[in-house]
Amino acid sequence: MNELAREKAPAKPRLPEYAIYKPNARGSGGVVRFELNREKEAVFVDAANQSGEKQFDWEHKITMKWGFSDLGAALAVLERRVPEAKLFHKTEKSNSTFELTAQNAPDRAPYFIHISHQDVASKQVKKVGVPLSHAEAAVLETLLKTAVVRLMGW
Repeated sequence: MNELAREKAPAKPRLPEYAIYKPNARGSGGVVRFELNREKEAVFVDAANQSGEKQFDWEHKITMKWGFSDLGAALAVLERRVPEAKLFHKTEKSNSTFELTAQNAPDRAPYFIHISHQDVASKQVKKVGVPLSHAEAAVLETLLKTAVVRLMGW
Protein backbone atom coordinates (compact mmCIF):
# COMPACT_ATOMS: atom_id res chain seq x y z
CA MET A 1 0.00 0.00 0.00
CA ASN A 2 1.47 3.37 -0.96
CA GLU A 3 1.66 6.41 1.35
CA LEU A 4 -1.39 8.14 -0.16
CA ALA A 5 -3.54 5.04 0.20
CA ARG A 6 -2.42 4.65 3.82
CA GLU A 7 -3.42 8.22 4.59
CA LYS A 8 -6.90 7.79 3.08
CA ALA A 9 -7.61 4.30 4.45
CA PRO A 10 -9.99 4.50 7.40
CA ALA A 11 -8.39 3.45 10.64
CA LYS A 12 -9.81 0.30 12.20
CA PRO A 13 -11.69 1.17 15.36
CA ARG A 14 -9.80 -0.04 18.39
CA LEU A 15 -11.83 -2.06 20.82
CA PRO A 16 -11.83 -0.55 24.31
CA GLU A 17 -10.34 -3.60 26.00
CA TYR A 18 -7.57 -4.44 28.40
CA ALA A 19 -6.12 -7.93 28.17
CA ILE A 20 -3.77 -9.54 30.66
CA TYR A 21 -1.92 -12.43 29.01
CA LYS A 22 -0.16 -14.95 31.22
CA PRO A 23 1.21 -17.80 29.08
CA ASN A 24 3.69 -20.17 30.67
CA ALA A 25 6.10 -22.89 29.56
CA ARG A 26 3.81 -25.64 30.94
CA GLY A 27 0.96 -24.53 28.67
CA SER A 28 -1.36 -23.99 31.65
CA GLY A 29 -1.50 -20.20 31.49
CA GLY A 30 -4.47 -18.00 30.81
CA VAL A 31 -5.71 -14.63 29.69
CA VAL A 32 -8.41 -12.32 31.02
CA ARG A 33 -9.80 -9.44 28.98
CA PHE A 34 -11.98 -6.51 30.12
CA GLU A 35 -14.05 -4.62 27.55
CA LEU A 36 -16.28 -1.58 28.05
CA ASN A 37 -19.53 -1.87 26.10
CA ARG A 38 -21.50 1.38 26.31
CA GLU A 39 -24.38 0.07 24.18
CA LYS A 40 -25.06 -2.76 26.63
CA GLU A 41 -24.13 -0.57 29.62
CA ALA A 42 -21.66 -3.09 30.99
CA VAL A 43 -18.11 -4.29 31.14
CA PHE A 44 -17.60 -7.70 29.56
CA VAL A 45 -14.98 -9.97 31.08
CA ASP A 46 -13.62 -12.78 28.89
CA ALA A 47 -11.16 -15.43 29.99
CA ALA A 48 -9.48 -18.24 28.08
CA ASN A 49 -6.96 -20.96 28.81
CA GLN A 50 -3.65 -21.25 27.04
CA SER A 51 -3.83 -23.61 24.05
CA GLY A 52 -0.29 -23.37 22.66
CA GLU A 53 3.04 -21.68 23.22
CA LYS A 54 1.55 -18.18 23.06
CA GLN A 55 -1.96 -19.06 21.95
CA PHE A 56 -5.26 -19.00 23.81
CA ASP A 57 -8.49 -20.93 23.33
CA TRP A 58 -10.86 -18.04 22.58
CA GLU A 59 -13.34 -20.47 21.00
CA HIS A 60 -14.04 -21.92 24.47
CA LYS A 61 -13.78 -18.68 26.43
CA ILE A 62 -15.71 -17.76 29.54
CA THR A 63 -17.69 -14.51 29.34
CA MET A 64 -19.31 -12.51 32.12
CA LYS A 65 -21.30 -9.28 31.85
CA TRP A 66 -20.56 -6.92 34.73
CA GLY A 67 -22.84 -4.24 36.08
CA PHE A 68 -22.19 -1.62 38.74
CA SER A 69 -22.23 -3.97 41.73
CA ASP A 70 -19.65 -6.22 40.04
CA LEU A 71 -17.45 -3.24 39.19
CA GLY A 72 -17.71 -1.98 42.76
CA ALA A 73 -16.76 -5.36 44.22
CA ALA A 74 -13.65 -5.62 42.03
CA LEU A 75 -12.66 -2.03 42.76
CA ALA A 76 -12.97 -2.59 46.51
CA VAL A 77 -10.31 -5.32 46.25
CA LEU A 78 -8.03 -3.31 43.96
CA GLU A 79 -8.25 -0.39 46.40
CA ARG A 80 -7.38 -2.81 49.24
CA ARG A 81 -10.64 -2.08 51.09
CA VAL A 82 -11.48 -5.81 51.19
CA PRO A 83 -9.28 -8.87 50.62
CA GLU A 84 -11.48 -10.56 48.01
CA ALA A 85 -14.49 -10.29 45.74
CA LYS A 86 -16.59 -13.29 44.78
CA LEU A 87 -19.05 -12.65 41.98
CA PHE A 88 -21.64 -15.25 41.01
CA HIS A 89 -23.81 -15.03 37.90
CA LYS A 90 -26.54 -17.61 37.34
CA THR A 91 -28.68 -18.08 34.23
CA GLU A 92 -30.90 -20.91 33.02
CA LYS A 93 -28.04 -22.27 30.91
CA SER A 94 -24.96 -21.68 33.06
CA ASN A 95 -23.34 -20.53 36.28
CA SER A 96 -20.25 -18.34 36.26
CA THR A 97 -17.99 -17.16 39.07
CA PHE A 98 -15.28 -14.52 39.22
CA GLU A 99 -12.96 -14.27 42.20
CA LEU A 100 -10.40 -11.53 42.69
CA THR A 101 -8.13 -12.02 45.68
CA ALA A 102 -5.48 -9.76 47.19
CA GLN A 103 -2.55 -11.92 48.25
CA ASN A 104 0.10 -10.93 50.78
CA ALA A 105 2.58 -13.78 50.33
CA PRO A 106 5.96 -12.46 49.14
CA ASP A 107 6.45 -15.37 46.72
CA ARG A 108 3.09 -14.82 44.97
CA ALA A 109 1.57 -12.20 42.71
CA PRO A 110 -0.19 -9.46 44.73
CA TYR A 111 -3.55 -10.32 43.12
CA PHE A 112 -5.09 -13.42 41.57
CA ILE A 113 -8.11 -13.80 39.31
CA HIS A 114 -10.00 -17.08 39.10
CA ILE A 115 -12.92 -17.44 36.68
CA SER A 116 -15.08 -20.53 36.23
CA HIS A 117 -18.10 -21.44 34.17
CA GLN A 118 -20.40 -24.45 34.46
CA ASP A 119 -22.87 -25.48 31.78
CA VAL A 120 -26.07 -26.48 33.58
CA ALA A 121 -27.07 -29.20 31.09
CA SER A 122 -23.72 -30.98 30.66
CA LYS A 123 -22.26 -30.04 34.09
CA GLN A 124 -19.00 -29.32 32.21
CA VAL A 125 -16.76 -26.83 34.06
CA LYS A 126 -14.19 -24.47 32.55
CA LYS A 127 -11.67 -22.66 34.77
CA VAL A 128 -9.11 -19.94 34.12
CA GLY A 129 -6.63 -18.52 36.63
CA VAL A 130 -4.45 -15.46 36.09
CA PRO A 131 -2.04 -13.71 38.51
CA LEU A 132 -1.91 -9.89 38.47
CA SER A 133 1.11 -7.73 39.16
CA HIS A 134 0.82 -4.39 40.97
CA ALA A 135 1.23 -2.62 37.61
CA GLU A 136 -1.55 -4.64 35.96
CA ALA A 137 -3.81 -4.08 38.96
CA ALA A 138 -3.16 -0.32 38.84
CA VAL A 139 -4.17 -0.14 35.17
CA LEU A 140 -7.23 -2.34 35.78
CA GLU A 141 -8.31 -0.18 38.73
CA THR A 142 -8.05 2.97 36.61
CA LEU A 143 -10.01 1.41 33.75
CA LEU A 144 -12.77 0.07 35.99
CA LYS A 145 -13.17 3.47 37.66
CA THR A 146 -13.37 5.08 34.23
CA ALA A 147 -15.95 2.49 33.16
CA VAL A 148 -18.17 3.44 36.10
CA VAL A 149 -17.99 7.12 35.15
CA ARG A 150 -18.69 6.44 31.47
CA LEU A 151 -21.52 4.00 32.12
CA MET A 152 -23.14 6.53 34.48
CA GLY A 153 -22.79 9.25 31.84
CA TRP A 154 -21.11 11.64 34.29
